[in-house]
Amino acid sequence: MRYEFRVAGLVSPALAEAFPELARASVPEQSLFHGAVTDEAHLYGLLLRFQSVGLRVVELRQLPDPASGGGGG
Repeated sequence: MRYEFRVAGLVSPALAEAFPELARASVPEQSLFHGAVTDEAHLYGLLLRFQSVGLRVVELRQLPDPASGGGGG
């Protein structure tokens, strides 16, 4: 499964290193992290890690699996 985490504020590259398994992009006043999440324990672990470094997740969503082509039909 792939997820996107939308975080309040702009996250520095140094702080983003706490999430080596996720890619990061910046949008106005927010940072987006996205990547593969192996299971529910990994998902909750990521949420706890965001909280432990002082980041507030404002949105979480599951992304379509790129292997499925993402198309509806």
